[in-house]
Amino acid sequence: MEGEKKKYMTSEELKGHNKEGDLWISIQGKVYNVSDWIKEHPGGAVPILNLAGQDVTDAFIAYHPGTAWSHLDKFFTGYHLSDFEVSDVSRDYRKLASEFSKMGLFDTKGHVTCLTLASVAAMFLIVLYGVLWCTSVWAHLGSGMLLGLLWMQSAYVGHDSGHYVVMTNNGFNKVAQILSGNCLTGISIAWWKWTHNAHHIACNSLDHDPDLQHMPVFAVSSRFFKSITSHFYGRKLEFDCIARFLICYQHFTFYPVMCVARVNLYLQTILLLFSKRRVHDRALNIMGILVFWTWFPLLVSSLPNWPERVMFVLASFTVCSIQHIQFCLNHFAANVYVGAPSGNDWFEKQTSGTLDISCSSWMDWFFGGLQFQLEHHLFPRLPRCQLRKISPLVSDLCKKHNLPYRSLSFWEANQWTIRTLRTAALQARDLTNPVPKNLLWEAVNTHG
Repeated sequence: MEGEKKKYMTSEELKGHNKEGDLWISIQGKVYNVSDWIKEHPGGAVPILNLAGQDVTDAFIAYHPGTAWSHLDKFFTGYHLSDFEVSDVSRDYRKLASEFSKMGLFDTKGHVTCLTLASVAAMFLIVLYGVLWCTSVWAHLGSGMLLGLLWMQSAYVGHDSGHYVVMTNNGFNKVAQILSGNCLTGISIAWWKWTHNAHHIACNSLDHDPDLQHMPVFAVSSRFFKSITSHFYGRKLEFDCIARFLICYQHFTFYPVMCVARVNLYLQTILLLFSKRRVHDRALNIMGILVFWTWFPLLVSSLPNWPERVMFVLASFTVCSIQHIQFCLNHFAANVYVGAPSGNDWFEKQTSGTLDISCSSWMDWFFGGLQFQLEHHLFPRLPRCQLRKISPLVSDLCKKHNLPYRSLSFWEANQWTIRTLRTAALQARDLTNPVPKNLLWEAVNTHG
């Protein structure tokens, strides 16, 4: 009511509202109670649980369109933050996001999705022809490799549609998600949203980011040797004798493991869809997975003998491993930290935890736009066709605030990643000193 005296609370008081059933957040200094909304939140519960009790303005701007602001009033507690401040970095970030919105960049999606779906459809027809109507073993090998490329491109469509509406409405967008994710790749879009949203919010937090929690197979930091607890999975990541043995050789096993990494993704999908956890559109996701596990085994069984079937599957997995490797390159060699994400250093955490992969513009289709990983993390709703355009602006902003903007060639990114894995492997072999060294030591010896 106009003229009503404002109520205030401090940031320290706000921190006390960070438990399930009592979840408050601040946006632009106004405090909101989202305790009940967490059940309906399209992005799932994890982002709210990770950021509750803080000012989350930058994260809100990154993930929500302008129309979302009108829905906040029903959650308003009547309180404002008495010590609300905006850092220079956040001010510039919000200004840049506003400029992009005025330029229509969030709405100008181009024809990337349609062209990619068309290419996926064409590749699928060629794969069917190569398997069902060709008798040459070379045709079958080529078909398997092409299927791997199909999975890569289909996954990019699933990723894009999961972040923003790439179709004309939400219904068609959901169809694109289920078709490109569940039906064609066998990986549930529900599982992807669950883990991917957590990854974005807690980018490169060892105990909150599931994309770094690959114990006992990989460890990107000696901090894992303390058997830290995963707040995402709710369990301890044990550094036992098996983990020590595997991690000691992780710089050698990295590429072979990536070639069969899809098996783990299939398993994670099944575990989530048939768990007691709350899953949006569970039945639809299960139906999509059943479509994949109908056509893929039938296609493989159409090959004339078992050696060719194994060859076909391994060829498809190996080609698609390029995408799995790319995702690791974007983060494995970047800076890491332990603890919950903070809403007050959104821009800084994204620049710290990501690496870009430099390439020619004609390779944008191959990498799905995600070679601009920092740009994508800062503006996850931005269509991939706009990422190259904004890259110089993001680089300039990083320079202005003395923040890292790392853009490496594909070869250099591989070198950095293997060096990081090797450093942790050598530390794991040191039986006399299992206690991790400090992060400064790791930074110097990983990249120095």
